[in-house]
Amino acid sequence: MLIGELAARTETSERLLRYYERVGLLRPEREPNGYRVYDDGAVETVARVRALLAAGLPTRVIRQVLPCTSAESTVAPCPGVLDALRAQLDALDRRSAQIATARELLRRTIAAAETSLDDPDGGRLGERRDPAET
Repeated sequence: MLIGELAARTETSERLLRYYERVGLLRPEREPNGYRVYDDGAVETVARVRALLAAGLPTRVIRQVLPCTSAESTVAPCPGVLDALRAQLDALDRRSAQIATARELLRRTIAAAETSLDDPDGGRLGERRDPAET
């Protein structure tokens, strides 16, 4: 199949498919006229690449993992693959901890800002108060 058909079947842009080829994730044959020709397995490969990208793996790791994946999206214990996956998991754990810290800081900042809006009479600054209440 040509790149346009692969793009349609995988709902992936042709530009992205060319990128996958450039980084070594897809390996189409070339026609004498230079057109890329993909076999039926390319649909499955693109699906696996997209799933691995969604899992947070960078393309350099996917290039290493992809030959060790099966149609069922299981990963065989190829040399170095488990180490690469563990390293990526560690990186995601570190990033998750950073995000959790940032979220907590933002929550405290919002709470402090909301508290500072309160005026001495217990109302919010900027709120109109009924003169009969005072």
